[in-house]
Amino acid sequence: MSTLKGVWVAVVLLLVFMVTPAFPQGSAGCKTGKFVGSYIHADAVPDIWGDGTNVAHQLVTQLNLHSDGTVTYDFTGAPDVMLSFGYGTSLVGSWTCRNDGMLVVTVIFDNYFPTTDAINHPLTVPAPPPVDLLLAAHVRRTELFSVTDANTLTSIMRRSRVYDPAQDPTDPNGGSLRPRRTGAVVYTRLVASDADLVAP
Repeated sequence: MSTLKGVWVAVVLLLVFMVTPAFPQGSAGCKTGKFVGSYIHADAVPDIWGDGTNVAHQLVTQLNLHSDGTVTYDFTGAPDVMLSFGYGTSLVGSWTCRNDGMLVVTVIFDNYFPTTDAINHPLTVPAPPPVDLLLAAHVRRTELFSVTDANTLTSIMRRSRVYDPAQDPTDPNGGSLRPRRTGAVVYTRLVASDADLVAP
């Protein structure tokens, strides 16, 4: 009788472990593979000049996670007033799924700053307006995401390694490692729908 009781206890414990989530996120985090797709995050940007001349608008970050393990990031604010503030290229890289179900994304991109092209423009007062862009730095960024559910990813930690133009950005230990940045940034899946096509 005690043997039968032991078998039942073992079966109950097995069932408990089978229905208990193995990871702290939705389902099994990124282990399901269902997170692959296109996600967006929008930020309202206020008047950048602070004088009311620039209309506040929305800027969108689009994160594309591909089934082959590659990643592309695009930010609609990158070319916005590039000759005043500079420019950042699209982010490209790779993703991997950690054992705890968290998603790790590593990308590389470039930052450019405006230049007056001083070689062809003698110093004048006021200074000539920017006419071009120069490479300021390469940036390798690693980001940690939780897979909240089938349509939501949340970025919870980011850290960058910055390389000046003379440094080799392919060296994963090179450049200057910057402090960790935390804070939740939620990305929502861009779901394909024919709603607009069939709307009156």
